[in-house]
This record gives sequence, C-alpha cells and structure tokens, in this order.
Amino acid sequence: MTPELKGFLLVSVVKMLLVFTITMLGVAYMTFMERKVSAWMQNRLGPNRVGPGGWFQPIADGIKNLLKEETRPRSANLALFFLAPCMSFIPALCVGAAIPWAAPVPVRFDFELPLLGRFSHDAVTSMAVADLPVGFLFVLAISSLSVYGIAIAGWSSNSKYSLLGGLRAAAQMISYEVAMGMSLVPVLLITGNVAFSNIIGAQQEGLWFALPLMVSAFVFLVSGLAETNRAPFDLPEAESELVAGYHTEYSAFKFSMFFIAEYAAVLTFSGMFAALFLGGWDLPFTHWDEQPGVLQTLVTGLVMAAKTTALIFCVMWIRWTLPRFRYDQLMALGWKFMLPLALVNIMGVAVSAWFGRDVLHLTSPLALAGLLTAFSAVVTVFLFFVVDRGYLVRGVGSLDFMASRRTRPARIRPVSREAA
Repeated sequence: MTPELKGFLLVSVVKMLLVFTITMLGVAYMTFMERKVSAWMQNRLGPNRVGPGGWFQPIADGIKNLLKEETRPRSANLALFFLAPCMSFIPALCVGAAIPWAAPVPVRFDFELPLLGRFSHDAVTSMAVADLPVGFLFVLAISSLSVYGIAIAGWSSNSKYSLLGGLRAAAQMISYEVAMGMSLVPVLLITGNVAFSNIIGAQQEGLWFALPLMVSAFVFLVSGLAETNRAPFDLPEAESELVAGYHTEYSAFKFSMFFIAEYAAVLTFSGMFAALFLGGWDLPFTHWDEQPGVLQTLVTGLVMAAKTTALIFCVMWIRWTLPRFRYDQLMALGWKFMLPLALVNIMGVAVSAWFGRDVLHLTSPLALAGLLTAFSAVVTVFLFFVVDRGYLVRGVGSLDFMASRRTRPARIRPVSREAA
C-alpha cells in the first residue's frame, strides 16, 4: 500500500468520524431544540432542570434509554424485530456522507508511524465524506431504503396498530419519493450535473436556486416533510389512531434507533435542501470563500450550519403549527397534486431554459437565472393565489356524506314536563 493511499484512507476515516459525531450530537440536541421551540410557541418553559438551562437533557435522555428494560413481544418475529431498527438507522446516517458541509480544505501531511509506515497526502480535500459524481441520486437511493425498516418493524411486531403504521409509512414514503425525485430534475436541467459540488458551484455563478426554481424547492420541501414522517404528514405515528404506529412495541435503545433515524433524516434533508437550493456553503456577494484555505472552510462550515439550522427550525415550526392530514388527503395531495405539479414544472423550466439560451441567446448565468425567476414567480402566484384557493381544483376537504343533502341533523322532540 502506497503512502498516498494510506494518507487518503486516513483522511477518509477522520471525515467519517467527524460527520458521524456531528450527526449524533446534532440529533441529540435537535430533540432539545424541538422541545424548546414547541415550548416557545405554546408559551411554556420546556426542559430546564437538567444542567444549566436544561442543556444536559439530551444526555439524560440517552442514559435513560440505555438503561430502560428491553421488551420482546412473545408473538413477534424476533429476528426481523431486532433487524428493523438497524435498517432504518443505518441509511439515515449514510446519506449525510455525500453532502459537502463546508468548502474544500487543503490538507498536507507527510509522517511515518511505527508498524504502519509512511502516510502522505497533499491535495484540496472535499468536506464531504464521499464526493460522489452521482450526488443527490445516491442520497435519494439510500434514503429510500429506510422504508424497509419501518415496514418490517410494523409487520414483525405482530400488532395490528404497528402493521397499519408500517403500511401507512410504506405507502406514504413511496408516494412522495416520486414527487421528490421529479422536483430535482430541473436542477439537473440547469446545471447538467448531479454532483453536489457542481450544483453549489453553479449557484455561485448565478442566483441560489431557491429563486429560479422556487416551485421545485416547494415540492422538495413538502415531499421531504412526508419522507421524514413529520407533521402534518405523521400518519404512520398517529397517536390518536395507532397509539404510536410502527414502533408501538419497541422500547429502550431499539426505540431510540427509530427516533435517531427520524431526526437524522430531518438533519440530512435540511442539509440537502441548503446544498441544492440555498447555495450550500456559499457566502453571498463575495468570492472569498471560493479560495481554498482553512479559514474559508471554517467560515463556510458555520454558514452551512446556520442554513441547516434555519431549515430545521422551519420544519419544527410547521410541525407545531399545522394539524395532521387525513390519510385520503395525504395520498391525494401526493398523487393528484404534487406529482402533476412537478411534471408541469419540469416542462416549464425546460422551455424557459431553451427560450433563454437558444432564442434570447443569454450567456450570463445571472441573466438566465433572472428569466427562470420570472417564470417561477408567475407559477408560484398562480399556485398559491388561484389553485390553492379552490378556484380551479377542488380538494378533498369535506367528506361526501357530510356534503350530501341526504344527511340532515336529527330532529329533537321536545320533552314534556310530565315525561321529564
């Protein structure tokens, strides 16, 4: 093994440990953040007993879950019952490996260790664990594997509530994966590449894609909420109907693995949204961050963390603001609205890009982004002020039997004093 290969492996191991540690700490304190955000919205205090200001509450929760009693349902399929949390936990941690969390950093070292030999590395290193050329396709493929863990957890528990939760989750995630994938096709049309580094570079030359592709950003946001089972799309865990859904029979650390997987999916979804539509680690109005350097990496890492945290806050804000959908509304929204909207958006972006490049001969990325922004603004106004108001498309808000004339209020006969 050459010194360069050993140096590359050492850098890769360090990046894996760094991303894994940040993800686990981020997930732990996302639970604390959610409880504080919900308390703030409901005029409460939230956790404030363990440590100063309650900052040690996630540590106490982790210790509690490690020490709790493990439950094993007698009629469950034990092999799959134990395997299901791992099938949800592992993909949730893997998807963050392809996202660049900061600007590339120059890494240079050359040293020798006893028994291991010489290690050498001299290159500008990406801050993604694996800077894959397939980019967001890898993230979509790996994240879709978590549905197997949820479905198997519901089936192997041998509980009707868990089974219904697992079936709901499978149908919901498969439905919204289609719309999520379609929402990213316009990004491919504009950049001609699916690698995160190239997508971030394209946004440095023009506008962040949240403006030229705001319809795609909206579809991706809604689909991401459904993919991560967050309210108002938390039908697999509907406490009022299914107790807790697919993880009803789980306890202790196995339950924590589902919990960690859900919050890790929210973290990686927010990071992916920031990379695809908010410029990633890019600093606006300056090219200083494009020069390789340790200081640039630290600053851009903080910028990426701020964007991701802001998106996580928005996800939590939506959860504590909107009520849960009915299941028929959930499926109708995915198949009858989100998917057609994504397809229409693909055609509109393709025609607008062709018109700008081949008809108007726009060579500047900023000018082309301005044209796409105008198109997206028109579609967005039509979407939220015409379609969403029910002028053209009627939703499934009221049940048919409630709207039927045959349903009338029951007649209440007056009761005489003698009968009373």
